[in-house]
This record gives sequence, C-alpha cells and structure tokens, in this order.
Amino acid sequence: MKSLKLGRVMPVVALSALLAFTAGCNPKVARVESDAVTDISGKWNDTDSRLVSREMIDDVLSRRWLVKFNRTHGKPPTVIVGTVRNLSHEHINTRTFINDLEKELINSGEVEFVASASERDEIRSERRDQDLNASESTRKAMGNETGADFMLKGTINTIVDAAGGSQARFYQIDLTLIDLESNRKVWVGQKKIKKTVEKSGWKL
Repeated sequence: MKSLKLGRVMPVVALSALLAFTAGCNPKVARVESDAVTDISGKWNDTDSRLVSREMIDDVLSRRWLVKFNRTHGKPPTVIVGTVRNLSHEHINTRTFINDLEKELINSGEVEFVASASERDEIRSERRDQDLNASESTRKAMGNETGADFMLKGTINTIVDAAGGSQARFYQIDLTLIDLESNRKVWVGQKKIKKTVEKSGWKL
C-alpha cells in the first residue's frame, strides 16, 4: 500500500521539480525607455551610437567650413553620409550609427540632405517605372537629382586590454567631411570612449 502511494507521489514531485526548473530558466524581461543607458556587456551599444553621433554632428556644424560655404554660395550645403567602416574586433551594426548621423544632420536644419547610394538605386528604378506607366502630369523626370557637395565618412576602431577578470575597452570613432568637387577634407572629427568591466571567465 505504501509503495502504491509512493508511486503516485513521485510523478507529482517530478512534475513540480520540472515546472520549477522551467520557470527558473525563463528570462526576466523589463521594459525600459529607448534612450536609457543599458551598459551590460561593455560592448558598443545604442547609447554609444546615439551620443557619439549627436556630439560629432554638433561639432561638424559648429566649424568654419559651414560659414564659408554659406557665404560663398548663399545656400546651405548638401551632404551625404557615405561608408562608416567597422575596423574593430567586435560586430558593430554601423547602419544604425549612420542612421543616427543622418538624423542629427537632417534635424539640425543647417544642411540639405540627399539619399544614399542604395536608396538612390531604388528611387531611380521607380522613376524608370514612372516613365512607362505614370501620367505625364505626375511623372518625375530623370536627370533632376540634387548632387551632394560633401560626403561624411569614417571608421570605428577598438583596443581591448584584458587581464584576469578585468577588461578595458577603448573605442575611437573618426569621421571626415570631404568636399566632393575638390577632395579637400574640410573637417575631421574624433570621439574616444573607454569602458572598464569587471567579470570572470572572459570570452572575447
């Protein structure tokens, strides 16, 4: 009789243990503000992208090249963001950084902005389609694009120094604004970030 009761109890205990284990494995999720600082791993993150882009765009727009261009041409310069190369040891989504740069430039109101190379290909395809299918009054003609005066491009580099359970991550972001007609560099900007993280069992 005791063995029968024990046989009934054991599956219940096993099921309870399994449920407790499964509940313990479920991740705990907390919703935070999108602009909250969330340094978890010490790696490049959305906060770095947002703050660096804001600071560097504020710097480039405060320099004399902008005043000189406005005085000479009587209009704001037209800018395009080119390639930002990730030369670091870690995966960095440079597309989000480029988007942050573009947003800061456009929202400043100090410059005009044109579509990127990939965006232009899609737009040109649409205009070709309009040539065949859109009415004359709504068709957008080829050859009327606005050419950029300057291109902003750059690199992201890192240096990692680790010993035992301590690690220092150094990021250097270099951006250059180039006159597309003359290839002159009219502005060079640099931002450095250093993070220290304490953790055991590093996996780089």
